[in-house]
Amino acid sequence: MKKFSILLIFLLTALTVGAQEALWSHTEITSPEVHTDGSVTFRFVAPSAQKVELTGDFLPPRRVMTPKGEQSAAGVAAMQRGEGGLWEYTTQPLASELYSYSFLVDGLRVTDPNNVYLNRDIASLTNIFLVGGGQGDLYGVQEVPHGSVTRCWYPSPTLDTSRRLSVYTPAGYEDSEREYPVLYLLHGMGGDEEAWLSLGRAAQILDNLIAQGKAREMIVVMTNGNAALQAAPGETTQGLYKPTTRLPRTMEGSFEESFQDVIDYIDTHYRTRAEKSGRAIAGLSMGGFHALHISRYYADMFDYVGLFSAAIRPERAVNSPVYDDFEGSLEQQKRNGLKLYWIACGEDDFLWEHNKNYRALLDEMAFPYTFRQSDGGHTWRNWRIYLSEFVPQLFR
Repeated sequence: MKKFSILLIFLLTALTVGAQEALWSHTEITSPEVHTDGSVTFRFVAPSAQKVELTGDFLPPRRVMTPKGEQSAAGVAAMQRGEGGLWEYTTQPLASELYSYSFLVDGLRVTDPNNVYLNRDIASLTNIFLVGGGQGDLYGVQEVPHGSVTRCWYPSPTLDTSRRLSVYTPAGYEDSEREYPVLYLLHGMGGDEEAWLSLGRAAQILDNLIAQGKAREMIVVMTNGNAALQAAPGETTQGLYKPTTRLPRTMEGSFEESFQDVIDYIDTHYRTRAEKSGRAIAGLSMGGFHALHISRYYADMFDYVGLFSAAIRPERAVNSPVYDDFEGSLEQQKRNGLKLYWIACGEDDFLWEHNKNYRALLDEMAFPYTFRQSDGGHTWRNWRIYLSEFVPQLFR
């Protein structure tokens, strides 16, 4: 018995030491380190590596071939090896923004073990960091009143299932009796109801714009636009599957047809201005596609529409009443009147020509809209900026 007790103590000691090693390893390293001038130093320990590179959306972009043609991709920079296998790289001063990055260790992409801040974009994990002093301040938590975010399940009779959505309510909502306008904010292909919160920083943007008096207080509803899924990966009975971009029942009308279920739930369970002037809808990429078609399918539902790098037309093989009479329903939407129809797209976006052609159609129809042209491509950096510019124009 005595020998067993000694062995147990030895094992517990070994485990404690191991845990301490795991706890304290790498704590002497700061990465990334944001300097006062906006430059950033990255560090990575890899004594056995032959080459360590940094890749991020703040480095000069490179051109790569994708199934959608030549696209702009994050740049790559070689890191310098120092004593003990400590690799380092320092950038030039960066503009105020939220940035993402990873390391390439002998060609293998890895995250930064010294940075716990990560975002998931579909099935990819990347580290993030903030450079303040400008636009990036909108994406950080500031000393302002904060809204609340709730994940809730709603019944969707149209899709014959229950589904999850995320709802932002502004600071003071719980203690108020007033009714609030609603922005329905939709994600892109492969995303889910978490995308605008994590990658888009929607809650921080709303908190900060409202506190600055630049935006009206509003509810923001972030749906799951994948009709084949109930909720974000890992949040359903489908288990811990690997997320993917191309899912069944994607952009074929099911989500648009079921959108009345979302509106009914929100108007029933939240204090909303349940009228056209109290509703806005916007989305990026696939979400822009959904916003375009939902707003014309329910042609008297929304006074504000935002299309961020939007896909425009369904694929030829798709057959749904949602996409019938495309121009006729746009004419009806125009006759019903809108306060804002806002289109934004980057010059390097692979959907640039689609948006250009769509604007030509709207011009031909004398359909009123506002166009926001930016540089850059199909990126979250653009979509965060678009959201921060779109929201102040709502519900005025």
